[in-house]
Parts: sequence; C-alpha cells; structure tokens
Amino acid sequence: MTHDSTGHSRRDVLKGAIAASLASMTGGESASAASITSNRIVAENSQPGSRDWQVTRVALDRIGSGIRSPKIEGYCSKQSVAAGETIDFKISTDPAAPFQIEIFRMGYYDGAGARLMHTVGPLDGKPQPLPEVGLQRLRECLWETSAELKIPDDWTSGVYLGRLTTLTDDNGTGYYQSFVIFIVRDDRRADVMFQCSDNTWQAYNQWPDSYSLYTDPRAAHAADVSVSFDRPYGKFPFLIESAQSVGTGEFLLWEYPLCYWLEQHGYDVTYCSNSDVLTPESASRCKAFFSVGHDEYWDLRQYHSLMQAVKNGINILFLSANVCYMMAPFTPSSDGRPLRIITRDGPYGGLSDEEKKAYPNILGPFERSGPEESQLIGARTVVPFNGSGDWICTMPEHWMFAETGMKKGDRIPGLIGWEFHGDPADIPGLEVVGEGNVLSWGETPGKWAATIYPGPQGNFVFNASTIWWVQGLASPPGHMLPWSHWSRPQGPDERVQKITQNLLDRAISSS
Repeated sequence: MTHDSTGHSRRDVLKGAIAASLASMTGGESASAASITSNRIVAENSQPGSRDWQVTRVALDRIGSGIRSPKIEGYCSKQSVAAGETIDFKISTDPAAPFQIEIFRMGYYDGAGARLMHTVGPLDGKPQPLPEVGLQRLRECLWETSAELKIPDDWTSGVYLGRLTTLTDDNGTGYYQSFVIFIVRDDRRADVMFQCSDNTWQAYNQWPDSYSLYTDPRAAHAADVSVSFDRPYGKFPFLIESAQSVGTGEFLLWEYPLCYWLEQHGYDVTYCSNSDVLTPESASRCKAFFSVGHDEYWDLRQYHSLMQAVKNGINILFLSANVCYMMAPFTPSSDGRPLRIITRDGPYGGLSDEEKKAYPNILGPFERSGPEESQLIGARTVVPFNGSGDWICTMPEHWMFAETGMKKGDRIPGLIGWEFHGDPADIPGLEVVGEGNVLSWGETPGKWAATIYPGPQGNFVFNASTIWWVQGLASPPGHMLPWSHWSRPQGPDERVQKITQNLLDRAISSS
C-alpha cells in the first residue's frame, strides 16, 4: 500500500481530499480539486458495496465433468459497451422459469468486492435452442433477446457481472444461478488501462460441452477452428474447480485480484476488452497499460497497437503470460455484428529450431504466422509452455525491488504458473530481473525469465512471466487459488504488492 509520511494510505488521502474539496466548493473549483475529483475510481468505491454478489447455487449439466448450467445461462450481445449504448442479454432457462438479472460492478468497495448497480426483472424465461455445429466447429447461438439495457451515463468504466437467478423453486429444489459478463468502457484519459483477456476466455470456453479452440478431435492445436462470443461461458475446464467461473470466463480466476487491488488503493483505472485495443490511439490514452492473467489470443491489430503505444511513451506491464502467442483475427457474427468470432491462425513467433526438434508437431500444422512477440513483451512463450515454480529475484538492486527487502536468489513460492515466458529478447537495455526453472510435463524443465526494458521516451515494458502474478496482490471475495504441476501460489505477498506499486508509481510519474 502506498503511504504518505503520516502513514495514511493513498486511498485514504484521496478520499479525504475529495471530501474536503466537495465540502468547500461553492461554484468553481481549483485545478487541484478538479484533478482529485476527476478520479472516478475513488468516488465510485466510496459507494456502498454488496457482499451478496456471488453465485451460490449452480447446477451443471453433469456431475464431476459438467460445463454448462442449463437451468439458467446466457450471454451478452457485446464484449464491451460505452455509457449511452445499449447491450442485450440473451438468457435461456430450461425448464421455463421466471428470472431476474442483478448487475454488479466489480471493484473494492471496502472489501465487499462489488456494488449492485441495477436489477432487471422479473422476466419470463424459456429454453433457447442449442446451436448446430457450423463450419470450423463454430457453435454460435442466435438467441432471442430476453432484456436490453441502456448503460446510464454515470456508470463508471469497469467489469460488470450480471447474476442470473431463477425465481421459482423447480419442484421444491430451490433457485438456480449463473453469471453473464461485460465491460463498460470509456474514452477518457486515465493513469491506468486494464485490458481484460476476453479473447482467451472465449478460446478456452468449451460450451456447450467440448467446443473450445482446443477440443477438435484432430489435435489440440488444429487449424481452421473458430469460436463465437455469442454463447454462454461454461465452467473453466481445468486447474481449478470453481462454480464462480460459470458465465465469467477467466476474469474471477486470473484478473479480479488486480481489479480489487487497484481500486482498493485509489488508482485511476479504465477498463477495456481485447477488442477495444485495435488502433494505435486506443492504448495511448493512458500512462500504464496492463495485460492481465492469461492473454494468449490477439488479433494482429492489437500487436501493432501496443508496439505503437511503446513508441508513444506508454508504459506496459505484462502481469500475464503466454501473451500474444496465437494470432486470432476477429470476424463478424453471422448476422453482421463486428468482432464476435475469433479463429486460430497460428503462432506469432513460432518455435525455435531447438523446440521444433525436441517437440515435433506440438503446434500441429502451424508455422510462424506473425511478428516475434518477444519484441513487444521482452520474452516469449517457450516449450514446454506449461509448468509451475517459484518466482526468483536475480537483480535486487533494480529500482523495482526498492523497499521489498529482496536479495538475489530470494523466492516468492509458487508464483510462476501455469504458463510463463522465457528466452529473453535481444532488445537494447533489456534486463532479466527474475528467472528460474519450472516443474513441467516434460523430462526437461521449462525455463522462465522476467524482464524489463526501456522504451524510447523514458517509459518501460515489464514482463512478470507468469499468469499468476496478481494472485500475489489480493484475495478478494469469491476468489480461489489455482493448483497446477504440483505447485500453487500462496496468495497475497507484500513483495509482489510492493514491486507492483513501484512499477505502477514509476509509470504514472514518468509519463
């Protein structure tokens, strides 16, 4: 936590300043007061939170191996939506049942983790059809709209969950629940831009049973396979047994702790989806851009947008891994809505000659499809690309480790996983700040490397080299720790928090 000389937290200082400035305003306000009150995140988190936002009764279609929740499930018509725009909710209940949608904004809210924004319903629910299997194994629902919502002008950018709840007892067995998820975006300048990794959520989504980009009977990395955002998110299929993932992709698993931590400490943050970062100017309205968690699937336009952002002086923090690994161009839905289908086109940088020799056919028919991702990230996904281990400091004198007390060789247990980056890029000024080996599925252990390199305008690009970095920041309500390859992270760690604070505060002050 950031503290001033009196021991007050950054959030407390900002809240006090807002209260003082609002109390003293009689007409115009000073420039400094305007700057303080423009931090919408602090103002938003001063609102009362709701501790009752989780799902507690999820009925999957199969015991032990279920993916979908047919009692009630749904999806949204857009990945992200701006204030003043309308989003549609497509909901199915089987059997038919009345239901309601409670919409929550995810944040800190004095530890509650969410705020109830609006309730829609009661609504009449009915079964909606299971879509046929289309070309490229596409399962695209074209369900009827159950409800639509015009986003109010005062809704703050953020990740929003719609909790779906049936309102009848279904033969006395009780109500049923699941989620839908969407992002409210804005176009304001902010200190921090938080990009949700929703392309990858969808790539791994197996709904209705075995229809992700990884479940083609031909191969795990089969060519010409597509997935649609027009379908519910099923339960995340491995690593963690969490009903909270039903309808939420991977947000609550790998990304929510960063959202909670940023808003707890009053950082000025705006949120977006992968589909919102397709132009050079899209990522250049912030000082620090976050890639979070599991951010594997990128349209080529995202890569060029972020490369330009670095040239423009934006600081990028890859608190993530397996980033920009697979090229996945967007195409429209069958009814013409843009950016609703992604298709696997192949890896960005591909494999090294050594990897091709050691692991033939691991990526199926694919050769290199795009530019080398390590030129953006600082390192790349290496084979074996699954594994877990400790995050090990190799350069304690670097400014990012200030006030952490870390020495060379100090470990943060279990923080690497379940995928990572290695093979540092040949970029002038690049430094390896952490490295080590992982337990993996091969006889040869995988090797990871965390890196940082300077941008052209005093900015920097940091690569944490793990999907699990934000597990060390916070453990908000509804969050569970993962387990993979005989290892797991241990939850919040003061060193991870301080390193992230050092990086973020340098990013904000240097731009």
